[in-house]
Amino acid sequence: MSPDPQRRSALLGVKLSALVRDHADGGPAVLEPFAAGAALRRDDEVWVLADDRPGQALGPALAWARQHAEGSPVNIVVDDEQVAGLLARRAACFTVPPRVWRADGRSLVAAEPSPYEAPLPVTDDRLSLVPLIEGAGATAVTEHGVLAGEVAGLEVCRAVIDPDLGVTRLEVGVGAHDREAFFLVHGDVPPADALASVVAAVAVHRRPGADPHPLNRLNAERLLRWRLLEQPELVGALVLEAAPPPVPRVNLKDPVPCVAVGVDGDGAAMVVACSVGIDLDLVPFAADGREALGLGDARLVLAVPERDDHPVTRALAARLRNPAVVVPVPPG
Repeated sequence: MSPDPQRRSALLGVKLSALVRDHADGGPAVLEPFAAGAALRRDDEVWVLADDRPGQALGPALAWARQHAEGSPVNIVVDDEQVAGLLARRAACFTVPPRVWRADGRSLVAAEPSPYEAPLPVTDDRLSLVPLIEGAGATAVTEHGVLAGEVAGLEVCRAVIDPDLGVTRLEVGVGAHDREAFFLVHGDVPPADALASVVAAVAVHRRPGADPHPLNRLNAERLLRWRLLEQPELVGALVLEAAPPPVPRVNLKDPVPCVAVGVDGDGAAMVVACSVGIDLDLVPFAADGREALGLGDARLVLAVPERDDHPVTRALAARLRNPAVVVPVPPG
């Protein structure tokens, strides 16, 4: 570690120690290394201060406690009230829920689970662009009030409101910066032609067996979902369709699991959460996604590439009130 991260880690440890000491009387605290913040053990309890990506701290905290203090009650501390509510909501999905606290000065306040937000509608003027998107060979996808077009899970266009004219138009490109650059260079090209050219260029790299390329490494979890939508039998489903995540995606750069819904061979509802790489927060995210869809009793499948089938994921999946199963997907 460089000096700055070392110093920050030490400061976070001091902050967590002070918060826990002031919260309640108890024995001496033992600080432990925790990559995403700070952790300590006191009186057979685990306390974790989430600093790096705190909204995704629940899984890593549970995994850390499993390795260092199996069976001990887990407490998670964050600074942001909104994040605390999200973590408390996800914590409630577990048989033994960790306790979530918000740091308020030198005090700890128990977090209340935040409600699910009502889905934002996709306006009619945006929906009018669906034929254009599909006519160019992309798949129209709506999530949290956003209409986009995807090629094998990768967003290649989005319906946006023109800041100057106040009208809806289709921007072509992979991500906000690419859409802006494409518009500046190719703004005079009709949207249908522009989108068709991008779809053709992206599709070459998003097909099974394609050579490694930035376009098939980006949003790899959505590429996996696209494959399962085409071959639902790989996860024991009769049919699957894409579903929105429990919270909106912030950007296209950071990997985030994605969700699908369908029915299994017995005709029962199932929810599939797709992830690539070993994501310690996959289980809380997937359980939250199932609840957000109103399918808390449905079978929950965690679909990951065979190489990413890790024991910690299975262990956390078994601790849910309605346990999930991990289904490794062979290379395609």
